[in-house]
Amino acid sequence: MQNVLRTLPTDPGERKSAPIMSGVVDYFPLALEAVARVSKAGNDQHNPGQPLHWARGKSGDHADCIIRHLIERGSTDIDGQLHSAKAAWRALALLQEEIEALEKFIPEPEVK
Repeated sequence: MQNVLRTLPTDPGERKSAPIMSGVVDYFPLALEAVARVSKAGNDQHNPGQPLHWARGKSGDHADCIIRHLIERGSTDIDGQLHSAKAAWRALALLQEEIEALEKFIPEPEVK
């Protein structure tokens, strides 16, 4: 289980107002696949031999990284991943952390 806040709304109206599949996954399947590849490549680089997980303590400068990757958008990084996919991963991480902060979620410390 990932160390993230994953509570979705329980109110039926609220749940219907966030069409995750038809409003995100169905729109951007190739982009999400590229972001998933970035996630796997990052895990392989930073957590070799460990199951796929978000090692939050490894890097928290998401906004700066987003900009650096956007500057090189349209090209591939040295690890073979698209800079735009890396920017998208970082944008999702930034957004997740902002929402968690609003919800007062405190991730458990990472066991090393």
